[in-house]
Amino acid sequence: MKFVTYLRVSTERQGQSGLGLEAQRAAVAAHVLGRGEVVAEFVEVESGKRSDRPELARALAEAKRAGAVLLIAKLDRLARNVAFIANLLESGVEVTAADMPEANRFVLHIMAAVAEQEGRAISERTKAALAAAKARGVKLGWSIPSRASEQRQAARKGAAVNRARALSHAENVLPVIEQIRAGGASLRQIAAELNARGIKTARGGKWHATTVRNILTAENGAEVCAA
Repeated sequence: MKFVTYLRVSTERQGQSGLGLEAQRAAVAAHVLGRGEVVAEFVEVESGKRSDRPELARALAEAKRAGAVLLIAKLDRLARNVAFIANLLESGVEVTAADMPEANRFVLHIMAAVAEQEGRAISERTKAALAAAKARGVKLGWSIPSRASEQRQAARKGAAVNRARALSHAENVLPVIEQIRAGGASLRQIAAELNARGIKTARGGKWHATTVRNILTAENGAEVCAA
């Protein structure tokens, strides 16, 4: 059996799940062992909330061309969106997850529907709670002078979080850069390929030769954050 693997990481979600690229590779490798071989691997660095994923599109096209199964490590590596899952299944490519190989098309639809409803319910409850607090005269945000100290502390924590996210993003995107670089691509060509794949820098911008060089040569977090 042939497999095309699709790996996805995003700075925010990886910190919560702890499931990075290497862990995903280990999961899909364990699934493939004794079943067949991996003929291609595609890596995406993007938020799960977005459905426009160029690497997923490439993975589907390759799986269809090779007559292979699209294999992911966990179901949440796709998207918690019913319409997205439906379109994916209608592509004609068999999709399976290493953490739930028995999941069929019906199960995928149900799981996506439940997850989508949970997200909608959380959003509605949060909005209702904020509206009720505002109606009671509760001041929201940092409008209270006595909270100035808290605001400064939050700013410092925010800077630390941004730094950690930048470093995590660098760790996630480095394997992709190395993969492109292995083909003899220059820094400018690597940047162009990253942009073509829809991969953003840590700040959500476009890649340039200098930002690629920062990732490859950075010895401290400051250089990484500058990317």
